[in-house]
Amino acid sequence: MKFAVEHTDPHSAARRGVLHTDHGDIDTPIFMPVGTVGSVKGVYHRDLIGDIKAQIILGNTYHLYLRPGLSVLRQAGGLHAFENWQKPILTDSGGYQVFSLSPIRKLTPEGCEFRSHIDGSKHIFTPENNVDAQRIIGADIMMALDECCPGDADHGYAKKSLELTKGWLERFAKRFNETEPLYGYSQSFFPIIQGCVYPDLRKEAVEHALQFEADGYAIGGLAVGEPAETMYEILDFTVPLLPADRPRYLMGVGTPANILEAIARGVDMFDCVMPTRNGRNANLFTWNGVMNMRNKKWKEDFSPLDPDGTSFVDHTYTKAYLRHLFIAGEMFAAMIASEHNLAFYLELVRQAREHIEAGDFLSWKNSVVPKLSKRI
Repeated sequence: MKFAVEHTDPHSAARRGVLHTDHGDIDTPIFMPVGTVGSVKGVYHRDLIGDIKAQIILGNTYHLYLRPGLSVLRQAGGLHAFENWQKPILTDSGGYQVFSLSPIRKLTPEGCEFRSHIDGSKHIFTPENNVDAQRIIGADIMMALDECCPGDADHGYAKKSLELTKGWLERFAKRFNETEPLYGYSQSFFPIIQGCVYPDLRKEAVEHALQFEADGYAIGGLAVGEPAETMYEILDFTVPLLPADRPRYLMGVGTPANILEAIARGVDMFDCVMPTRNGRNANLFTWNGVMNMRNKKWKEDFSPLDPDGTSFVDHTYTKAYLRHLFIAGEMFAAMIASEHNLAFYLELVRQAREHIEAGDFLSWKNSVVPKLSKRI
């Protein structure tokens, strides 16, 4: 995997680049739709590739390990073949899922013991078997196993959590270097920079991760309960410590405004369930703000979903029609809303790239962020 920065914004840390993988090139900044169990919920691959213009999607090691299981994925020839997706894939290690399922897990220096949310069966992720699992899944980019520290953790807890993550990273990197890809194309891994909201711990995490000379670096443990301004402060501190010639991935973030603010701080890659999850719950992102499509105000509004947008569904369906589908409980409503939101997110980062190339990203970002966050 290779990464090249092609343009930088003269008034911010934003940059426009290209990430080269064996499954294709990825333009950055990029948003990556989340396909946790081998599908982006409610969205056809043809639409992801065509109208939505997704360049890379995610899978999740925790969920894929439990179902369909590594044996099935190995027999299928990996996740690309299993789900018939020929573009790049990134897999999370499952560390965040373990964090979010905290009542049924136990963390030790050896690894993470957890019980399946499906049937209660007991399992353990170690750095070594997590590498093995992600080799079988076959993602182009895999994440190192880490603990996602709660956003409100005190310094003592965050310090212990980081020590655990550092120890796991050393073993993950060793196992990664001792093993080979299974399906004839290369794989990369990204360490995850933890440290909660404490600059000294973030600095310690970066210094430790840099020794592995990875192909890219992820920033984790943000958007997990801390205020948005705190997240931006941590990015202001952390991003400049990372190598300029490697991609920077902010995990699990976030709103359109969050993404543009992080791009301005030098972040290249994003993922979040928000476009599809909010879509299924009748919330649409538009260039004028966020709409609740169950609201009665849309009942007789026959205008496009986003008159100022370019998403493929904008001029196909009206607000009144989509509201009707949600009120009627029609599953097509969730599909339309999910595809609209994903198309909006991909258009958002496409325009960001365009404005970085033009050299006016910061002024454009400042003009659109206030509108993106409004409720309409």
